[in-house]
Amino acid sequence: MHSITNLVVANLTANALLAIGASPAMVEGIDEAAELAAIADALVVNLGTMTRDRAEAMVLATASARAHRRPWVLDPVAVGVLDHRSRVAVALLEARPDVIRGNASEIIALARRAQIHQTDAVGGRGVDSGDTTEAALPAAMALARATGAVVAVSGAIDRITDGVRLATIANGHEMMPLVTGLGCTASALIGACLAAAPPFEAALHGALFTALAGEIAAEGATGPATLQLRLIDTLHTLCAADLVRARLTDTHATAQDQH
Repeated sequence: MHSITNLVVANLTANALLAIGASPAMVEGIDEAAELAAIADALVVNLGTMTRDRAEAMVLATASARAHRRPWVLDPVAVGVLDHRSRVAVALLEARPDVIRGNASEIIALARRAQIHQTDAVGGRGVDSGDTTEAALPAAMALARATGAVVAVSGAIDRITDGVRLATIANGHEMMPLVTGLGCTASALIGACLAAAPPFEAALHGALFTALAGEIAAEGATGPATLQLRLIDTLHTLCAADLVRARLTDTHATAQDQH
């Protein structure tokens, strides 16, 4: 799986992918990004540590993925906080991502910057979301309908929507926000699932695996550092028997969810 991620989380992301049996390729060079995206089973683009070269590589890779019918995930880290990354994120929507995953503030900000949905919610808080996933749901649904992507909003309760269908995941642990990169990890796992499943199911399972692994790992963790280590081990050993712990719903959105 091709991952153009950020410097802060590259190691964690690669190890999480290896733990579930995926084969990560962390290629971000301008000369190689498009070539790899054309043959990879899936692509994940993460805007975390944005540079001009990375932005160009992302544009090339996503265009190549779309041209060669390779599924891809957009993780719009800190969109709405800084202008350059916000413009890049909106431009990347032209390559039609199959899944968009972000926290509540990022999804609200992306929908606003793309002139898809306007709201009184704050948005633009970056990796430390100042909005709830419930508050972001109207923006997520509008973004999904306008782009054709499945939108996954991460938070205390994860919400996944294609604009009509709505799933919620209530697994996780309060210590997870203290480990940097777990949202990015969710995007990577969604990408791995996207190589083998349709977008909605891939987003649902990738988000569920992350939340469930974090919840199980936290049971034996003494703090954020041990949580991170145990999360990788838990992803590696996660099995069907663990799914009985899943707290999820899968329904159709109501009119109230859309406004």
